[in-house]
Amino acid sequence: MSDSPAADTFDGGEALVRAAIDLGADYIFSSSGSEWAPVWEAYARRAEAGARSPKYVDLTHETTAVGMAIGYAAVTGRTQVVLLHAAAGLLQGANAVHGALLTGAPVVVCSGESTGYGDAAGPDPGSQWYRNLSVVGGPQAVAAPFTKWACAAADVSVLYGMVKRAGELAAQAPPGPVYVNTPVEVLLARWQPSAAEAPAPPPGRTVATRGDIDAAARLLVAARNPVLATEAAGRDPGAFGALVELAELLAIPVVEPQSALCANFPRTSALNAGGELAPLAKDADLVILLGCRAPWYPPSAKPGNATVLVIDETPHRPHIAYQVLTAGQYVGGDMAATLRALADRVRELGPDPEVVAARRERLAVAHAASEESRLRGESAAAAAEGHVDPVAAAAALRDVLGPDAVVIDETITHSRLIARHLMAGTPGRYRYVQGGLGQGLGVALGAKLALGDRLVAFTVGDGSWLYNPVLPGLMASAGYGLPVLVVVFNNGKYLSMRHNHRRVYPDSVAARTGYQLGVDLSAQPDAAAVAVAAGAAGFTVTTARELAPALEKAVATVRGGQTAVVNVFLTR
Repeated sequence: MSDSPAADTFDGGEALVRAAIDLGADYIFSSSGSEWAPVWEAYARRAEAGARSPKYVDLTHETTAVGMAIGYAAVTGRTQVVLLHAAAGLLQGANAVHGALLTGAPVVVCSGESTGYGDAAGPDPGSQWYRNLSVVGGPQAVAAPFTKWACAAADVSVLYGMVKRAGELAAQAPPGPVYVNTPVEVLLARWQPSAAEAPAPPPGRTVATRGDIDAAARLLVAARNPVLATEAAGRDPGAFGALVELAELLAIPVVEPQSALCANFPRTSALNAGGELAPLAKDADLVILLGCRAPWYPPSAKPGNATVLVIDETPHRPHIAYQVLTAGQYVGGDMAATLRALADRVRELGPDPEVVAARRERLAVAHAASEESRLRGESAAAAAEGHVDPVAAAAALRDVLGPDAVVIDETITHSRLIARHLMAGTPGRYRYVQGGLGQGLGVALGAKLALGDRLVAFTVGDGSWLYNPVLPGLMASAGYGLPVLVVVFNNGKYLSMRHNHRRVYPDSVAARTGYQLGVDLSAQPDAAAVAVAAGAAGFTVTTARELAPALEKAVATVRGGQTAVVNVFLTR
C-alpha cells in the first residue's frame, strides 16, 4: 500500500492521520464529533488511494473510547490516539483520561473548538460551536489538570508536529495521556507536508549510575530484615522477571500493596508476602520501594525505623498532589535494567549465605501458613449455604479461567480478595483499573483487542458496573468481535460507602437505627437480562452450587465469540 493520496488534497485531517501513523499508533479510537469530518474525509481519500492508515474504531461513548485506548496501550506499551468531541466530549471521557494518567498509559487525546465562530474567512464550522460547544480558555484548559501536557494547535502548519510531539511526550517516563486541541478551522485548512516528517523514535530510557547501584547493592547485602514493596513492576515483563531474580537471590519478601496497578510478583512464590506492607516494615531494617507511589497511609506515618531505598524511573509523580516516600536513597533508572544491575553487583559483593538461608526458611514457613489459610478459606466458602461467598467466586473464577487468561479488575471491597485468590503467577495476568469507577469495560475491551485469542475476564462490583457505559461497551464488543467474560460481584449495595460511614462514625445512628443513605442498590436492573437485551449472553448465579457450571458455560460462550455477563449474588 502507498503512504498517502495526492498532495493537493491535504488538509488538517491528513496531518492528524499522518502524525498518528508516525507515532506508531495501531488504532484511532473515536467517539464521533462534528469536528472530525476532515479526518473522516482523509480516511476516505486514503482508502481510495490504497494508502495505509491506523485502524479506526468508531464508538458510541467517550469513556468506552478512552478506556479501550488505555487497555490497548497498557498491554502493548504503544501510544494510541483518541478523538473526542469538543470540551463536552472531553469532560464525558475525563474520568477515563484521568485513569490513563494513574495507569501510566500513553494516549494522545484530541478534541476541538471553533476559533472563528462563523465570522472568520474560510469554511463554515457550524453554528453549534457558537451556541453550545465553546468554553472560556479552550478545552486545553479543561484537560490540563488530568493530563501530562495540554495545548492547542493554533495553525495547520503546526498540527502534525504538535500531535507527534504530544505522542512522544505521552510515551516518555512517566508515560500517560496528553491532550491536543485541534480547532475545526485548523483541521479544515490546507496543509503542506514537511520534509522533516518521519516516524517517531522509541522513548529513551534512563540508566542508574554505577555509584547509585553500588550504594544500593551494599544496603541490600547488609540488610538483615529487608522487605520490598512494588506497585508497578509487572507493567514490564522484563522488570517482573528481574524482580524475581533479585528477590530469589537475597530471599527478600515482596509485598504488593493495595495501590498495586497489576500483578508484579508470582503469588505462588514463597517470597510473596501478600498485600500488607506495614507489619513487615515495622520490623524491617531496609524497605525497598520499587515503583511505589503511595507505600503507606497516612502518608508520613512510615512504620518502624528502616532505611528506605526508592528504585523508580520517576519516583515523584508530578500528577500526585501530595506524596511522601521518606526516602533515604534514590536509584533512578529503567526498572528492569536497574534490577538486573543490582543483582549483578550483589553477586560481586557476596551476601552472607547463612543470613539469606535463614531468611528464606522463615519466609517459607510464613508462606506455607498463608497458603494453608487460603485453601481452608476457599473450602469453607465453597461449602457455605445461601448466596455465594466472594472467596468462592474468586477461587471458582481462577479455576475455570486457567493460567493464561487476563483479568481486569474494577471491584472495590473485593479487590484484595480477588488478587489473593486469583494467584497470578505471570506479568499481565491481573490489572487493576485506576481512578474513578466506570472505565473497566472499555479497558477490558482494549486489552482484548491487544491480546487477540487470549481470554479476557472483567471482574466488577455491581456499583461499578452501574457506573460503566454498559450498552456502548457491549455494542463495541459485538461490533468489533471482542468477546470478554464479565463477572459482576453483586452484593446489592455500595459496601465501600457503608464501610466509610462506619469508619468516621463508629457509634453511628445509622448503624443503630438502620437509617442508611448512599448504600442501597436493591433496585438495580438484572445485569444478565440487560446483557441479553444488548446481544450478549447472560447468566445469574445465586448459590455456590450454581457457580462453577455457570462460569464454565460463560467461558465456553466467550470462546465461541460472544460476550457473557455472569451476575453473581454474594453474601457480603
